Amino acid sequence: MQIAAERIENAAKELYVRALKDLPPDIKRGFDALVARETGATAKAVLGTMIENIAVAERTGNLLCQDTGIPIYNVTIGRYAEVDGVALKAAIRRGCERATRETPLRSSIVHPLTRTNEHTSCGISVPVINIDFSDAFEGLRIEMIPKGSGSENNSWLRMAIPAEGIDAIKTFVVDCVLAAGGKTCPPTIVGVGVGGTADLCVHLSKVAATRPLGSRCADPEGALLESRLSAAVNLLGVGPQGLGGDATAFAVHVELAATHITMNPVAVNMQCHSARRASAVLTADGVEYGY
Repeated sequence: MQIAAERIENAAKELYVRALKDLPPDIKRGFDALVARETGATAKAVLGTMIENIAVAERTGNLLCQDTGIPIYNVTIGRYAEVDGVALKAAIRRGCERATRETPLRSSIVHPLTRTNEHTSCGISVPVINIDFSDAFEGLRIEMIPKGSGSENNSWLRMAIPAEGIDAIKTFVVDCVLAAGGKTCPPTIVGVGVGGTADLCVHLSKVAATRPLGSRCADPEGALLESRLSAAVNLLGVGPQGLGGDATAFAVHVELAATHITMNPVAVNMQCHSARRASAVLTADGVEYGY
């Protein structure tokens, strides 16, 4: 099954706009759960305002947030899918540029030294394109995540040592959430990567932060750490928008990788309350959009 570059380009364009305008259902359910548990009057009011803002944006076809983010495309190539890898990356970039110019969108992407903005949402190594493979489906799956700077600026890496144990991981995560305060526009999804190399660990924290609510770490020890950290973080009192309350985070998500015997890196990356994402599966029969 050959996937034409034109189809990939059109999907990349559509996904950017969908992600910016339509909040996934799991995040909306997450808001409902937080409101039900919240005990602070101010926090309840803030959550209510957030929920109304989301509803107004969707009703009027406006963006959920003015920050169009750093565009990230996660591509998974399934069984029997045939794609030209070079053409695939070029098509995604064209789709990203078209979404920015034709919608139009505010481009948030600049040169890191000159700060020049080409107004395409593209630049050196941007959009970020991650490619993986799976035997779980046929065709090509593209997930688009616009990662805003409020959440991305709150990213940390610590090269812990094995002797410090799991307690070092827990302390580091809690300290990061406290340091972020209201700067991540909480309630957040706190992504935690543990293990691997320094760069892999940070990548895992991003994967964790952008997972759907309700998903669990595939490793049972990781899943247990998720539940314990989720409870701990919501005892900190940061609350929605950092104004105090129980609803500091929707959840803490953890992703693991094997690591070296002499080290145990841990990374934290956060996703704000507008946890935007959109996906498409391209097959011979057409394209199906989702989250």
